[in-house]
Order: sequence, then structure tokens, then C-alpha cells
Amino acid sequence: MYAVTGITGKVGGALARALLACGQQVRAVVRDADRAASWRERGCQIAIADMEDESALATAFHGATGVFILPPSEFDPAPGFPEAKAVIDAVASALRLAKPKKVVCLSTIGAHATESNLLTQRTLMEQTLTHLSIPITFLRPGWFLENSAWDVAAARDAGRIASFLQPLDRVVPMVATEDVGSLAAKLLQETWTGVRVVEIEGPHRVSPNDIAAAFSRAFGHPVQAEVVERSQWESMFQSQGMRNPMPRIRMLDGFNEGWICFEGSPENVIRGQVDLDTVIKKLVADAS
Repeated sequence: MYAVTGITGKVGGALARALLACGQQVRAVVRDADRAASWRERGCQIAIADMEDESALATAFHGATGVFILPPSEFDPAPGFPEAKAVIDAVASALRLAKPKKVVCLSTIGAHATESNLLTQRTLMEQTLTHLSIPITFLRPGWFLENSAWDVAAARDAGRIASFLQPLDRVVPMVATEDVGSLAAKLLQETWTGVRVVEIEGPHRVSPNDIAAAFSRAFGHPVQAEVVERSQWESMFQSQGMRNPMPRIRMLDGFNEGWICFEGSPENVIRGQVDLDTVIKKLVADAS
């Protein structure tokens, strides 16, 4: 049996579907039982646990062959990342208590970066879980192609998308959540010892111009990417309600400056199969 956190999200859902398709038993670890109703109908066990609740998580993980950890993302963290640290402490303690046979934890591209940024939340998780006496795999995906969901309305209505990634022709490692979930399911069913890092991106690297072109094809009208000048980021993010925008700003800087990247050699990075056009077409269809 495999315990899966984050099952109501895209990556966790893809992982669970892949496990069920292999005939594996799945325990959905959720905060709200109502949101997991569809997974109960698919035959999953349901465990209720908040990601900051050590005791509930330990119960949810108990008896599991493998556990998938999908840490919640805090997009406007307080200084020092206290929200992430509370989750990390609870997860680490729960794993020590439950002693599953193996763990796969969703991390991120750039988790090895030494400069503080929004993705440092995953760096801290890796640093803590590495010390557990349980075989653990850190799965580091590139930028999610599904982040383009934020651009659907502007592409449809105005024929343009705003880009914080720049220059507009610079390609970045991106990947579909379906590929990430499918790989996570495969990794969970493997046997290994110690700590390993697995990195994944899509079949091709993607630029903002590529995303605009994919929207053009999906909508059948021209769509252009436009740079959001860095000098505008802080005030823009604050106007949207962010209290501490600097971690997000430094993450974007990291992608644009190249220090948020894969740690391993290029030939060892796994390539997914889902391409940009497939993701954009689905995002457009879901929004219609």
C-alpha cells in the first residue's frame, strides 16, 4: 500500500492514477474527506491529516510500503520560511514514527541553489529528510507547464501574455505535471538504498515565446509574449496582496540568470513525453 499526500492536486492525482492502474493499493492522505470522495470511489483508503500534524501523518503513513510527500507550496512565505519549517518538522517526525519502507518527496529544480529564494522551502525539506534512515528519492521537476493556466484569459481576450521569464526567447526546463506524477509512481515502486535525486523535464525546453505560440495555435489567433520589467515586480506583487515578495523575485531571477537549474549532468535528466501544445490545449479546454 502506498500513502499519497497531495492527491487532490495535479501531480498527486497523476501519481495515484498511475499506481491504481498498476493494481496497487493507495491511501489518500487529505485534509478534507469531502475532497477525497472521488478517490474513495476509485477504491482508495482515506486518511485525514494536516501536513503540520505529526501524529495524524504518522497514523496515515503507518504500514505503508512507500510514502509520497508533496509539501504544500507557500507562495508568500514569512521571512525564514516558518510555514515550510512547520510542515518539514511534522513530516520528518511522522516518517520516523511510521517507518515506511521508502519515500519519494516532490522537490524542485534548483533545490541545490545556495541563494535564498521561494524554492528554498524545498531545499530545507531535502536537508532534513536526507538524515532519515529510510530510502528516499527527491524528485526535482522543472518549471510546471501548467503554470500557464494563469495566462489563458489574457491570451484569449487580449492576445498577449505577461512574462516574468526573460528574455522572451530564452528556453527553460519545463515539464507537464502528468509526466511528474507518472514518474513518481514508477519511482515509488522501485527498490533502492540511501538517498537519490531524480530530475525531470519535458521533451523540449520552452521559452515564453514558445508558450505564446502554443496559445496562438490553440486559440487560432495571434498571441504575443510581453516582458514585465523587473523594476515593476515588487510593487506589482505587493498590489496583489503579497507581504514578502522578495523570495518570489529571487526565484524568477534565478531562472533568468541561470542559477536555478538542474544539478546533475544533462544526460541524466529524465525526459517526459507530454509536450507544450498538449498542455496548453487542455488548459484552454478546461477554461472554456
